[in-house]
Amino acid sequence: MKTSFTRRNFLRAGGIAIALPSLESFAQPAKPSKKPVKRMVCLSNNYGVYQKAFFPTQGGRDYEMSHTLKPLEKHREDFTVFSNLDHGLTGGHACVPTFLNGIRPDMSSSFPEGNISMDQKAAEFVGAATRYSSMTLKVKENNQTSFTRTGVQVPSIDVTAMYRKLFLEDSAEAKKQEELRLQRHGSILDTVLGRAKDVKKELSKQDQDKFTEYLDSVRSLEQKIDLQRPWLDQPKPTTEMEEPRPARQTADEMKIMMELMALAIETDSTRIMTLATGFANGDFGLNGGYHGFSHHGELAEKTDALKLIEGNQIAQMAYLIDLLKGKEDTLNGGTLFDHTMILYGCGMATGTHSCKNMPLVLAGGGFKLGEHVVLPEGKSERVKACNLLLSMLQNFGLKVDQFGTSTGTLTGLEWA
Repeated sequence: MKTSFTRRNFLRAGGIAIALPSLESFAQPAKPSKKPVKRMVCLSNNYGVYQKAFFPTQGGRDYEMSHTLKPLEKHREDFTVFSNLDHGLTGGHACVPTFLNGIRPDMSSSFPEGNISMDQKAAEFVGAATRYSSMTLKVKENNQTSFTRTGVQVPSIDVTAMYRKLFLEDSAEAKKQEELRLQRHGSILDTVLGRAKDVKKELSKQDQDKFTEYLDSVRSLEQKIDLQRPWLDQPKPTTEMEEPRPARQTADEMKIMMELMALAIETDSTRIMTLATGFANGDFGLNGGYHGFSHHGELAEKTDALKLIEGNQIAQMAYLIDLLKGKEDTLNGGTLFDHTMILYGCGMATGTHSCKNMPLVLAGGGFKLGEHVVLPEGKSERVKACNLLLSMLQNFGLKVDQFGTSTGTLTGLEWA
């Protein structure tokens, strides 16, 4: 009797199981190219923005800078803000995890790659070329935006844990345990691949082709494990920076995080980072919580608080740009900023639970920028935010023509 295969089926052998792909449509992960070396940074919060202070009132290159974006004024030619881009979703806080994929977790089974986020798609591409294929970070708020292709939310780490990953050598025992982990993963893959021949016989010709592609991706994971092993004995870079601790004020901790992120790029420890930031009671002399402020009801005391909180997020983005512009890119030439894309945004557009007109700002990465792009507002004409994400993935080096709910790349977003 033939087996019924769904996304919930597993390839099993000897008590070991690996989830099968959707056999009706599956895309093999792209393989990395050599040059140029690209980096990607994604910055978000979990509550959206106060849109009246965020979006400029005019489009084009000569727009007047909005209140929230003022800290980026000196980098005006190096970033673009987009209006009327979103994922076409509803669901309030349930849309926060959609920032980098356009797919709510409860919708993931309907998509060939599940709800894998842009950063993790790029991380698959990088593989073991760097010590960490990606880093998922947090300041006063857990990061909810990074998902693997199996739907697992990637845990986020704070400034102390990031510093230790970047610069503190693991103990001999920790290295031994990591080597054992890699050996176990290798054994699991060997066992599963041994069972795969029997499974393949039970599939239709079309699904056999898809399953072959899946097995190729499993073998690429084997190669990734082989590439990871040398990092166990590779010394970590050194720094004069002392080990930080989370700061009482969010602005102070974010400044430390931006410095660590710049160091991670400079040392080529990772090329992909996502950061979620929140709010600590007492920041800027305010009394309350970010969620409470986000339900502002147009009360001045709450909208003024949002301007301070979100203005600081943009100010820290500007600080990161400063740091990257001040460092030579030894791999590509120019500065680190020249080949680093920085995206600011949130899957839930506003704290009032609307997911329409996401706040999206793109800087760097070699794109032609420097304007306020106003896209069509009408329901039938709206452009998917995943088109922007697809453009970023292609800029990063992936040879893909579809991502999430994209309908193509973002028209008008060109590379310099």
